Amino acid sequence: MDTMMTERSTTSDEMLKHFAGRVGTYDRDNRFFQEDFDDLKRAGYLTINVPKELGGQGFTLAEVCREQRRLAYHAPATALGINMHLYWVGIAADLWRAGDRSMEWVLKEAMAGEVFAAGHAERGNDIPVLLSTSTATKVEGGFTFTGRKMFGSLAPVWTRYGLHGLWADAPGGPQVVHGFLPRNAKGYRIVETWDTLGMRATRSDDVLLEGAFVPDNYMVRFLPAGGADAFIVAVFAWALMGFANIYYGMAQRARDLAIASVKSKSSMGLTRSMAYHPGIQHGMADLIMALDPIGPHLEQVALEWSTGVDHGAAWPARIISAKVHAVEACFKIVDMAMELSGGTGMFKASELERLFRDARCGRFHPANAILAHEIVGKTALGIGLGEQPRWG
Repeated sequence: MDTMMTERSTTSDEMLKHFAGRVGTYDRDNRFFQEDFDDLKRAGYLTINVPKELGGQGFTLAEVCREQRRLAYHAPATALGINMHLYWVGIAADLWRAGDRSMEWVLKEAMAGEVFAAGHAERGNDIPVLLSTSTATKVEGGFTFTGRKMFGSLAPVWTRYGLHGLWADAPGGPQVVHGFLPRNAKGYRIVETWDTLGMRATRSDDVLLEGAFVPDNYMVRFLPAGGADAFIVAVFAWALMGFANIYYGMAQRARDLAIASVKSKSSMGLTRSMAYHPGIQHGMADLIMALDPIGPHLEQVALEWSTGVDHGAAWPARIISAKVHAVEACFKIVDMAMELSGGTGMFKASELERLFRDARCGRFHPANAILAHEIVGKTALGIGLGEQPRWG
């Protein structure tokens, strides 16, 4: 099983068992995974993808995906929250290795203990990162941002909040600008909105920007509205491949719980366990056949990214396809696991009940199914993603 510890793992099996033992409490109390976070930070997990030259362990995207998959098998919300930090560090690391040192400071600050979070999600914006409903205004020494961000994971602990906004009156035309809001900045509020169906321990509260100031030295990209570069594609790669592997880890856990459950169940109509029921065997086969293709797909895409395979403009479609494949399969696999396990899965004491709720969240991570089909379809047909009008 690829959930087993690898040579380069920073998390021991014993540590992950502790995480698994806390998951139910975090979920029930709608509480941030503070103890898990502290353990991961002490273990160096938050710097695994910082290049070795800068003091980290130099994990590639493929290696981080395997670690996140393993963490998610035991504590999905913990893995999802940590993914928001890891993806910023991974973006900076990939750019650094390519000779772009514009985000080297992110790597150095990560080594110094700063925690990065993601502020891309916005109501009314179906094209996250490339467009924004938040406004950015140039002022002396930096930019101010006004708007409302949602799904702000790591709300209790982040120290650098990655965000973007539309600079409408930029010279040469509107630009989407990207920067990092320091925790001690003025002009923002964290609004505690996070009381959700699943992934409750991420504490992904809203951030209300009311002229929040980001200094020039914390600004990292200025791009034409709707435009993309290596930075944007790296956002897709690190964020979405992280999401995909987290839900794959959850699907693996659901499989194992279902197998254990049917082997321990009996019936008056059988002389042996329910594992010998033909209907159960057929259902388990469906589950396994849904699960088996996910891992190779994710591994291939992550390895190609990590080894520099040039897919050019097709990269976003490849990344998004892998993410959608994983989260949709996880959604179905957890459903099948609950049905195979029987009515006990309905009880709050059941781990499958929590996994059932957590699995619902995968469809909300970008790119959602509608945007994913647009990007993959247009790429296959040779239609530019910036084509105007967007349809017709």
